[in-house]
Amino acid sequence: MDTIKRFITCYVPVTACNFKCQYCYLRNIKKRSIENFVLPPDKLAEKLSPERLGGIAYFNLCADGETMLHPQLIEFIKNITHMGHYADIITNGTITKKFDELINTLNYEEQSRLMIKFSFHYLMLKQTDLMQTFVDNVNKIKNSNISYSIEITPHDELIEYIDDIKDFSLKNFGALPHITVARDMDTKEIALLTDYSRDEYQKIWGQFESPMFDFKFSTFNKRRKEFCYAGDWSIKLNFENGEYKQCYVGDILGNICDDSPMNFRAIGCCRLPHCYNGHAFLALGNIPELECPTYAEERDRKCNDGTHWLKEECKEFFSTKLYDSNKEYSDERKKRCLEDTKKAIKKDRKEKIIRKIRKTIGQK
Repeated sequence: MDTIKRFITCYVPVTACNFKCQYCYLRNIKKRSIENFVLPPDKLAEKLSPERLGGIAYFNLCADGETMLHPQLIEFIKNITHMGHYADIITNGTITKKFDELINTLNYEEQSRLMIKFSFHYLMLKQTDLMQTFVDNVNKIKNSNISYSIEITPHDELIEYIDDIKDFSLKNFGALPHITVARDMDTKEIALLTDYSRDEYQKIWGQFESPMFDFKFSTFNKRRKEFCYAGDWSIKLNFENGEYKQCYVGDILGNICDDSPMNFRAIGCCRLPHCYNGHAFLALGNIPELECPTYAEERDRKCNDGTHWLKEECKEFFSTKLYDSNKEYSDERKKRCLEDTKKAIKKDRKEKIIRKIRKTIGQK
């Protein structure tokens, strides 16, 4: 059975999108474009071989816009799944020709290492008359050897449609969708994106009985104080310029295009107000002592026809943890990582003050 060595969350350089969702935290992006990968897909995949990464990795592929619009994406996925890596694609599920291409390009074994994360944008699908297209594409994936998961980003405008969503989902997907947690990126604390209280929000969206929502909500707005291995066991990679860094924040560790060995170094101390995507980073095992469900438990659903959203290969892989394949640091090494992070935080604060002073002077 394959076990996860590293989790790599990847920025796919697409800001173009065929949807304009009410709750999208990227809705203010003015430039809408599709940029090439820093290297051709086959060369980029070579830089991310199991030998260079130290083992089998899980790639999360997401764009600021619609991920499936990128013309180099499927070739890249073909290459990394052929190597033995696992991957997912976050998509609104409406670009039919891309799903056809994906299924026709990947062989049975390569398909077994891929999961499609269907973002179920209920209101946008209704407004654009693409609901049946979405359902048809879910069924295409269901009938292949590719795993899938269906999730909704909860927002206040959607609450009056909850009963309709439940009925529609059970009829067309055989199960209720998972629920994520919407965040307000314009707030310092990265707050819940809702006008409801925390308790009300939990009660409203908890009725979908989604393990992903339950765990993500339980960690949302809770600052992590444990030692975190993000930067070593997981990294954030930018496909546009090749840079990889410790997490959404943290040090830039290197560039994937370089021929030198990968520079993995744990962040240790979280530099965010909270781990707002803890359903992935925490559930996959970046903090070993934290009790979490497996990623398979968060993503799978059993349909009313007896089938599962996760096929057996993905289910087994996503049931493993990062700490199964990685060795924890010694106390001395942890101390050095924490010292490095504290120095970086101090440097960031100093640079922010300098920028603020320069801005003030410039205004005068």
